[in-house]
Amino acid sequence: MTLPTLVDPKAAKAAGPRPDGHPSVKTGKVGVMLVNLGTPDGTEFRPMWRYLREFLSDPRVIELNKAIWYPILYGLVLTRRPKKSGANYARIWNREKNESPLRTYTRAQGEKLGTALADLPDVVVDWAMRYGNPSTASVAERLVAKGCDRILSFPLYPQYSATTTATANDQLFRALMKMRAAPAVRSVPPYYDEPVYIEALASSIERHLATLDFEPEVVIASYHGIPKPYFEKGDPYHCHCLKTTRLLRGRLGWGQNKLITTFQSRFGAQEWLQPYTDKTVEKLAKDGVKSIAIVNPGFSVDCIETLDEIGREAAETFHHAGGENFAHIPCLNDSAEGMAVIEAMVRRELLGWA
Repeated sequence: MTLPTLVDPKAAKAAGPRPDGHPSVKTGKVGVMLVNLGTPDGTEFRPMWRYLREFLSDPRVIELNKAIWYPILYGLVLTRRPKKSGANYARIWNREKNESPLRTYTRAQGEKLGTALADLPDVVVDWAMRYGNPSTASVAERLVAKGCDRILSFPLYPQYSATTTATANDQLFRALMKMRAAPAVRSVPPYYDEPVYIEALASSIERHLATLDFEPEVVIASYHGIPKPYFEKGDPYHCHCLKTTRLLRGRLGWGQNKLITTFQSRFGAQEWLQPYTDKTVEKLAKDGVKSIAIVNPGFSVDCIETLDEIGREAAETFHHAGGENFAHIPCLNDSAEGMAVIEAMVRRELLGWA
């Protein structure tokens, strides 16, 4: 029996001669797109207004009927909130680069990932925002222009929610709808229980706590909240958060009273996932707890919700209620631990492509 001749995959895919007049086409590359939530372009009213309009107009973020929500959004929210949010951003703004820390850290993640994947010459790494700039559509177009006929999208949310991961995927597919020759697409799944992620969190927490001159009596794992009705409709986010905390607790060897779960950043009048971070911080202080630390496992990089809402507001709440020692544990950002997570997930999901 004659065995079939093995064909070099690259040779099999090599482009043959094109007819005269054929448009120039680049192919053969694989794009990796890191996608974060988004950021305004500035702290002034107009850039804040544009960012908040895009963010709060997403039907996955605000599930109210547009006939009900838009009059509230344009008549109340977008007339008041840009100024307040702009003041909050101004406190944490990266003056050197004139951008938010979220953009600074996400760019750094993209650059470091590109270096880490230097052994994969056909892989092109870029980064994008779901809301704001650089937009998901512009980065997708840039990757395709570089010859990427396959794109691995990495929504940088460890725990899945329709308000985050799904919106990132939505936006990428909206971009593909406008392309004549759309690339094949994969999306990195949520990684809330991946061993490399849990180990990175634990190592980061241990390293930071070792620098403090006090030992926290309680460490709070504070996640961004979602409205409770979203959870009741089947959003798995709450379960993902609880599992992350449980695995982290086991890795650190802590009891249930040492590491607790709370939810922050609620917006509007409806009930959100509980317990609320601000209420918990206040109660702990009033109950006599003098030292706490807060970590944000649901955020891949530090941003307005971690640096200002936790680093400033939660600290003020704790001290005002009688607490003494407060520490905010930084997100993984572009640290060695954080990059180990991103690289491991990307290499796994690239299997068969690169």
